[in-house]
Amino acid sequence: MPGMVLFGRRWAIASDDLFFPGLFELFLRVLWWLGILALYLRYRGKLECARGVLLSNYMVVLMVLLAVIICTMLAIVYVSTRGKKEQAAWLAGAVGWSAVLYSERLPSSFWTGSGAGADCNHGFRCEAANIAAELKTVYISNVYIVYTFFNIILDFKSVGDQLQVGTAEARASDSLERFQHRTKGRSSGGLKTAATSVWEKRVKLLCCCVEQDDQARMAFSSTAELFSTYFSDTDLVPSDLVAGLTLLHQQQDRVRKNQAPKEVISHSPGSSQEDGLDAELENCRHYMPFAAAAYGWPLYVYSNPFTGLCRLGGDCCRSRTTEYDVVGGDQLHCHSGSVLRVTGLQHRDFIHMSFHDKVYELPFLVVLDHKKECVVVAVRGTLSLQDILTDLSAETENLDLGCEVQDCSAHKGMSQAAKYLYRRLVSDGILSQAFSVAPEYRLVIVGHSLGAGAAVLLAMMLRGTYPHVRCYAFSPPRGLLSKSLYEYSKDFTVSLVLGKDVVPRLSVTTMEDLKKKILRLIANCNKPKYKILLRGCWYGLFGGNTDDLPTELDGGDHRDLTLPLLGEQSLLTHKSPGYRSNDSPLESPTKYPPLYLPGRIIHLEEEGTSGRCSCYSAQYSARWSHESEFSEILIGGKMLTDHLPDILTKALDRVVSNREACISCPTPGGSA
Repeated sequence: MPGMVLFGRRWAIASDDLFFPGLFELFLRVLWWLGILALYLRYRGKLECARGVLLSNYMVVLMVLLAVIICTMLAIVYVSTRGKKEQAAWLAGAVGWSAVLYSERLPSSFWTGSGAGADCNHGFRCEAANIAAELKTVYISNVYIVYTFFNIILDFKSVGDQLQVGTAEARASDSLERFQHRTKGRSSGGLKTAATSVWEKRVKLLCCCVEQDDQARMAFSSTAELFSTYFSDTDLVPSDLVAGLTLLHQQQDRVRKNQAPKEVISHSPGSSQEDGLDAELENCRHYMPFAAAAYGWPLYVYSNPFTGLCRLGGDCCRSRTTEYDVVGGDQLHCHSGSVLRVTGLQHRDFIHMSFHDKVYELPFLVVLDHKKECVVVAVRGTLSLQDILTDLSAETENLDLGCEVQDCSAHKGMSQAAKYLYRRLVSDGILSQAFSVAPEYRLVIVGHSLGAGAAVLLAMMLRGTYPHVRCYAFSPPRGLLSKSLYEYSKDFTVSLVLGKDVVPRLSVTTMEDLKKKILRLIANCNKPKYKILLRGCWYGLFGGNTDDLPTELDGGDHRDLTLPLLGEQSLLTHKSPGYRSNDSPLESPTKYPPLYLPGRIIHLEEEGTSGRCSCYSAQYSARWSHESEFSEILIGGKMLTDHLPDILTKALDRVVSNREACISCPTPGGSA
């Protein structure tokens, strides 16, 4: 449901969100009322001080108010389960009257309690134990008022006054089209500016510890504009999003069960025998530790929670003179120790290690890999607030690659990071130093997540100088390259994706598609929201049947959809181009064009269902995939864990080991 209208503005909570908090409050109120009743019956004849009668009367009034509130909460809980839009106004009125009852009791509580305490302190005939018991009821009665104010802060919508103005006009107009025509200028102007300003303040508050330089301010602005543009055309509350994701998870599982098995291709289309699947999987397994090592000691300790700190203890406390360059953030040598342990290299194999971390400036490693005879540049992925701001700078910018590719646009944040890496490697002479030690070696660039995106763009920039450069991108983001650059990257880039990993499916385009699907699902589901959430929790933990939840996404018979949870039109404060058409998402097609995954893509796909709560027992098969297979965000319990470097490393090791053990066994669709 859309946000509630309360006290003349719209809030970030819907009327059908009151079921669970209503039950919780109802439980506390009943216990509270029974406790005060017991105290009143026990002490009513023992309050003989001057204001004891006043305190006794206060308890009577308090019990009456609590009884009214309990009856109100019973009605709120009941009506909130109905999920009807026309009941939202009634619920808003009930909540408003409850808030008035709370606010009126606040001064009287303090006044009565302070008066009773003063009488006791001046030697009146009240027993101290009795007065103390009564005072506890007075002060405890104010705890919920603080709790209420805290919830008000959480549910406060900073642009709720502008949204409420638009909603009032929509209700007064005879049709939604007339309202949209009347508010079109204001929606695209003042409301969007206000929302952008609010989002920028939020981002700055969350990133208050980030150095406020020009790059950070540019990232704040980009992030705020992205969020305000993405959320400005909907009137959804957080619980709507959770309910929509729950429904989408079950709907996707139902579709996947009905799909035919995919053909396993052992060689990438157009590739030679030596670039087959087995060879590239072995290369990925070899270079993955370098990408993981770029994260330094935090990932090492996370991957080895019981022994990591002990293993690194000696390295962190040992004073050592390094033979390679170390820049920023490794005063105790903890990063260096973890890198050595993860890669298995020696000190003499390292050329440069940078742990300098700012917005658009990523840490990286440069090492000599004697086994593969190459110079490896490993770029770190997302690990800090600065990295998140780099990720969220999602608009595109053009790259000057000096090649014949027509459209050289790419993700702005990762493009800026790649330019920084290029300056460090080339201008500072780091690559020249590495190849002076091993001139016959070739160049390989690797990275995970954000580091994978920056690594691909860096490889493109260096290809003119190092034509044999190779790039291995582990779990790269989808919103990275234009269509032309995606085709161009196939010659030198291999991407590895695990399971339902959300990042290789994440872009502005797919997020807009996800919003559209969520809107359709919650608008056409006939279940109350509390049932959707409860059933979703059960399904996520234990599974279940996906066929008993009718929606309009699969083209079936929907005559039983007589009680929609939400009205589809009411979800939009103004018409959303991405929702009503297949055009480019959001409001600026030139700023947020469709972007794609890099290179040839290997997908490690889960076989069967290995248990919803386990991230380690799953079995995976490897296959070449087309980038179009990652054009939809898949909802599931592993959509986040499949992105973790240690989970990817274990899955990759298991897949390669299994394929080596069964190298002579036939596989569906071809030989191994």
